[in-house]
Amino acid sequence: MKLISGIVVTAIFAVVTFGLWAYANRPESEPPWPAHGIQGVSFSPFAEDQNPFGSKDVPPVEQIDSDLRLLENKTFAVRTYRASGTLGKIPELAAKHNISVALGVELLKDEAGNEQELRTGIALAHEHRNIVRVIVGNETLLTGALTEEQLSGYLDRARRAIRQPVGYADTWATWLKHPEITKHVDFIAVHLFPYWEGVDVESAVDFCFRELKAVQDAYPKKPVIIGEIGWPSEGRIRGGAVASVSNEALFLRQFLARAEKEGERYYIMEAFDQPWKARDEGAVGAYWGIYDVNRQPKFEFVQPIVRIPEWHLLAAISVALAVAMLSVFYRSSGSLRTRGRTLLAFVVYAAATITVWVIYDYTQQYLTPASVIVGTLLILGMLGVVVVLFAEAHEWAEAHWAGAFRRVLDPTVGGNTSVRKVSVHVPAYNEPPDMLNETLDALARMTYPNFEVIVVDNNTRDEAVWRPVEAHCQKLGERFRFFHVAPLAGFKAGALNYALARTAPDAEVVAVIDSDYKVEPNWLSDLLPAFDNPRMAIVQAPQDYRDEDDNAFKAMCYAEYRGFFYIGMITRNERNAIIQHGTMTLVRRYVLSAVGGWAEWCITEDAELGLRVFEAGYEAIYIAQSYGRGLMPDTFMDYKRQRFRWAYGAMQILRHHASALLQPSASTLTAGQRYHFIAGWLPWIADGFNLLFNVAAIGWSIAMVVAPHFGPHRVDAPLMIFSVLPLSLFMFKLVKLVHLYTSRVGMNARQTAAAAISGLALAHTIGRAVLKGLITGDEPFFRTPKRAAPHRFFTALGAAREETILMLGLWASALGIHMIPKEVASPDQTVWLAALLIQSIPYTAALLVSLTSAFHLPASLLGRRRPSAVNTPAAQE
Repeated sequence: MKLISGIVVTAIFAVVTFGLWAYANRPESEPPWPAHGIQGVSFSPFAEDQNPFGSKDVPPVEQIDSDLRLLENKTFAVRTYRASGTLGKIPELAAKHNISVALGVELLKDEAGNEQELRTGIALAHEHRNIVRVIVGNETLLTGALTEEQLSGYLDRARRAIRQPVGYADTWATWLKHPEITKHVDFIAVHLFPYWEGVDVESAVDFCFRELKAVQDAYPKKPVIIGEIGWPSEGRIRGGAVASVSNEALFLRQFLARAEKEGERYYIMEAFDQPWKARDEGAVGAYWGIYDVNRQPKFEFVQPIVRIPEWHLLAAISVALAVAMLSVFYRSSGSLRTRGRTLLAFVVYAAATITVWVIYDYTQQYLTPASVIVGTLLILGMLGVVVVLFAEAHEWAEAHWAGAFRRVLDPTVGGNTSVRKVSVHVPAYNEPPDMLNETLDALARMTYPNFEVIVVDNNTRDEAVWRPVEAHCQKLGERFRFFHVAPLAGFKAGALNYALARTAPDAEVVAVIDSDYKVEPNWLSDLLPAFDNPRMAIVQAPQDYRDEDDNAFKAMCYAEYRGFFYIGMITRNERNAIIQHGTMTLVRRYVLSAVGGWAEWCITEDAELGLRVFEAGYEAIYIAQSYGRGLMPDTFMDYKRQRFRWAYGAMQILRHHASALLQPSASTLTAGQRYHFIAGWLPWIADGFNLLFNVAAIGWSIAMVVAPHFGPHRVDAPLMIFSVLPLSLFMFKLVKLVHLYTSRVGMNARQTAAAAISGLALAHTIGRAVLKGLITGDEPFFRTPKRAAPHRFFTALGAAREETILMLGLWASALGIHMIPKEVASPDQTVWLAALLIQSIPYTAALLVSLTSAFHLPASLLGRRRPSAVNTPAAQE
């Protein structure tokens, strides 16, 4: 049944995905391109690696002639933009191909250059009969290159010297603002670009003719032609205007039909894509051509318009990728219920489709070395987000919609009657003696008959701290042995190895607890029977705490801790892939010795030992029932330091065991074990790269505000899709947390919110630890202080200093972007602004949690915790 369920779900989503591709690319019939050719087209004959900013002699004459040959019989006229250089050869070359010319005379701020350009233009107009009109100046008023008076002077001189009609070209709005210019021209050339004004393509043609009529009505005595009109095939969304090949085809074909019907004269913008225009107009400037930069038509001139002609192939690729990924998930999650399979299918198909579409769309652009680098980084980041999304979705599905758990240890069922001797190791460093003595008293009350306790105090300098513990061990009897060792290298691992060397020869099991843990009397009695399985090397109970009611800060921490121990560890247990943590753990002694003991090079020696045990082919089991409770950090700084150690140690393990984790042939680890160790650390690794992303985002945003034109490049907001995916992951993780914490961990709404805030507050610390752990390996062990004095207000502020700086940096960036003047709303910019604000949430959470630790708010603010749902059967469908 499970196999059939997986096949059905996969097939349904495959059909839906293919159907969505088909619907988005359904053919649209529009009026065909005029069979006799179009009236006119703007003509800039620059190739991909050419631009007008350097030599006046590019492009070469042969290239211009080739382009005009391509346009022969397709257009009656071309409009040029410069009279000097090789572009001055266009009228002569166009005559060979029976093409008329609207000669452009370029006017810039350079007075001497303008004089030379005007003289050249006048000479060309006298020489070539196929020049039917002369356009002196192009959007010089719009750009502010010339004043109205300066422009009028050039126009008057041209009209006196040239027999052909002389005009000036600018936007419709500029013409309406400068009526005086009409007195100095023979005709008005209007530029109509609905894309720049954020008009959706369905309304664009009506918009153009409405604005054209406005100019015609304002100046009824002057002929009005359309000097430029077009739509880009690539670029950012502006308001309702979407740049795409299909929209370019739709707009132009609709416009041409109406222009022919109403008898308007026009020049389409433009013949060929011009990548050099991206310098001033952003990426969209490169994509206004009817033909691409390789002189290939970009869309159908007669056949119905399809948004993505290759959609069949792209749909097939996205479906194939999704099916391949789902087959892996379904095969490894055989007990998954239909709802869990459906969640995975939805996430995988959506991510595969978006990924295929984004990569395809990016490859259709003209790429420079800089854009290749930036694009590659963004796509790699997007793929990283997708991988993390898959891991989160898989855990969600298995945690809530799996069938009955198979690897469950039932403490109520007795095992072998033999009583193995257990050596309980308690490492300690500078611990409060009364707290440690309470820990020892709890051990003395255990009902298990055959155990010893070894306390190793390493490197505590103050004799008044460790002497009372030594005395208390003597009081508790001969099974309690105390060692004070100074100096002792290796931190906690060193202390544990010291204890292992002094363990009773007949001890078969080593138990480890932290110095603040009070164990339940039945801890060993309940869990020792698991060792009846000769392959069982580790038996692990949850890390739990007893001081969650002290204040709101600790209640928040407690809520955050429980997610791992009552969600993640349970799903990992099903594949024999738990993380061993260094308290409430039982280890078979001969296995511990055989694999080399505790690793003193690693600051998370517990998790590292667990991985080595798996590599040796042994088993471990986790029981989601508390058998001992310790103390949580008292301050936010200590909370951060604890998590820094965990994350840094994880990176040490990842680097040291990389071959075993990443190369199946390099170890005996199962696929499930490799998956859980890598997938379990992926969110932490994502926090590390997210930290780099946030620093880069602040720098990028500053450039958008302060230096939007950076060298030859324009700095715009990243494309919306690259912002939407991280935001989607953030929301997905939030919804997952709320669902699982309420349904599986037994948290109420306030506690769930507290867990989310506490987890977010640690994101920066984890990110720092990951980045540092990936490049260094010698971070010292940090002991979490117990019963430390709480922080005061300003100390709490200092504990979140880095987070506060980044929070303010992201807020300032968002404010700066919000204040950028913009004529039309840009969804890319809006989503980027939202991304900056959402990226600031973890830093805001850090400040909030740190201040909470200073104010001693009551834990009752979070309400009473409901019974945990972790040991109940999976939710029924």
